[in-house]
Amino acid sequence: MDRMTLTRAALAGMVDHTLLKPEATQADVAALIEEGRELGVLAVCVSPSMLPIRAEGMLTAVVAGFPSGKHHSLIKGSEARLAVQQGADEVDMVIDVGAAIAGDYNAVLADIVTVREGIAGSAVLKVIIESAALSDEAIVEVCRAAEKAGADFVKTSTGFHPAGGASVEAVRLMAETVGGRLGVKASGGIRTTDAALAMIDAGATRLGLSGTRAVLDGLGWSDCVAREW
Repeated sequence: MDRMTLTRAALAGMVDHTLLKPEATQADVAALIEEGRELGVLAVCVSPSMLPIRAEGMLTAVVAGFPSGKHHSLIKGSEARLAVQQGADEVDMVIDVGAAIAGDYNAVLADIVTVREGIAGSAVLKVIIESAALSDEAIVEVCRAAEKAGADFVKTSTGFHPAGGASVEAVRLMAETVGGRLGVKASGGIRTTDAALAMIDAGATRLGLSGTRAVLDGLGWSDCVAREW
């Protein structure tokens, strides 16, 4: 394994600074954007009803079929398409987790394809699989379906499922399955610097964080920290 350094700025550049609470207001989103700009994050992630927003210098990510994934695929596709029309650069869609648990991976594939077609090539598509609710076999099969459907990322969690959020084991399995062909976003319950770095070590290429400042502050303002990759 090669040794490299991870700077605070580089870590911030992997972050989707996230606000998806149902009680969030436009003022809260404005504060999120201002904080994200101050912290140097890559993207802000908000609910689609908050669009359009002005987040110059950052990507705008939104969710679709959130948080249950139990929306009709055509609704997810329409929601994603409207979000892109209103300025979203990235869409994080939730699969039908029940279909994955039942082993109906063709249904999962069709669901993702519908959203991919809804936004065509105009936005990055991340597929939220709720890894904590799935068996290892299901995680692998859903990641394969996401790749086959033309997704750009697989993502661990919404952060709202009672089964839990991201885990190092799930991130590692997802990263091994997609083999660098897709990105891997770890999201849900990542509240400390050590947890964030563990996800990166396991193969995460993007982090979804609501407590971004605390994670970055834990890294400190020193030039860099050495990591074993």
